Amino acid sequence: MKKKIAILGSTGSIGTQALEVISEQSATLEVEVLTANSNSDLLIQQAIEYKPNHVVIADESKYLAVKEALMPHDIKVYGGSRAIEELMGITSADIVLTAMVGYSGLKPTIAAVKNKKRIALANKETLVVAGEIITDLCAQHKVPLIPVDSEHSAIFQCLVGEAEQSVEKIILTASGGPFRGKKTSDLLEVTKAQALKHPNWSMGAKITIDSATLMNKGLEVIEAKWLFGVEADQIEVVVHPQSIIHSMVSFKDSSIKAQMGLPDMKLPIHYAFFFPNRVEASFKRLSFKEMSNLTFEEPDKETFRNLALAFEAMKRGGNAACILNAANEIAVEAFLQDRIKFLQIAALNEACLEKVSFIGKPSIEDYVATDVEARKFALSLLP
Repeated sequence: MKKKIAILGSTGSIGTQALEVISEQSATLEVEVLTANSNSDLLIQQAIEYKPNHVVIADESKYLAVKEALMPHDIKVYGGSRAIEELMGITSADIVLTAMVGYSGLKPTIAAVKNKKRIALANKETLVVAGEIITDLCAQHKVPLIPVDSEHSAIFQCLVGEAEQSVEKIILTASGGPFRGKKTSDLLEVTKAQALKHPNWSMGAKITIDSATLMNKGLEVIEAKWLFGVEADQIEVVVHPQSIIHSMVSFKDSSIKAQMGLPDMKLPIHYAFFFPNRVEASFKRLSFKEMSNLTFEEPDKETFRNLALAFEAMKRGGNAACILNAANEIAVEAFLQDRIKFLQIAALNEACLEKVSFIGKPSIEDYVATDVEARKFALSLLP
């Protein structure tokens, strides 16, 4: 039987690439659910092509337009973000790909886990905000959590067949973004267009800016802690500009395993859909004849303060990472709207981490309240 896939965030970069994977593997995969925040035109196109049973448009102002467009196609249409959570209880999807942007992915992921849906996790903020709660829920409901981020997928692949206690260190690789090698003085007048030019990956605006500030790597560091059960001093970040080695694991016997491949997000999506099997795919193969060199550097945490802030939040624990994530979402949006400058993103994040109420043992209600408080305080700092 075909595996039924629910894609939460189908109109974004990960969602559209997941649909390409499903198209190639149509003999064994099919779409059950598609959701989008506000891109109703693309959602309608996707629904007509892939014929899911359920579609959700979170922006309720666009619900009627989506419903009318899909009425001839016998597709159930829902409106509002709450509908995504509720749908997890009635859908027959086998795998839920959580590819929503930012904090918005938290509650739908919790709902999917509680309904025993296998999770292909492409929303790192879910674990950044509430990693302990999510991992405990997955254990309680015996739900597999398969990472889709290229770095975490790489680590996951390196750990298959290995004993947990044999791990010495996890090594996350980073491209360095468009401003690798630059100093603070070079970044004073960075433009939005410059920050959105990633050297290796094609991604949405939010994650591209996070890559430029190294916050994306910081969030991945926090996510790795929860995914792989390691401590802060067991996580290292190495800048690898070519993005060929996607991450590595160092073991106690001094050996290191690395997962390699061309920078293509369809590979980790494909792996998550078929794990534990490896299924043939048509993706372009890596040729070592074309690789002139692979280089590695230390990340510059002084210039790119966000990476240092992420390590700090991880070490503090509690709701610190939730504060940092909320502040960063506000800061990035403000930068994209030309309200603040590039370097002010980290400054705003640091201010929120220092001032927003810290809770050592937060509940899910505490995380929700923290997110609201941090966003409100961050907004108060904007010009």
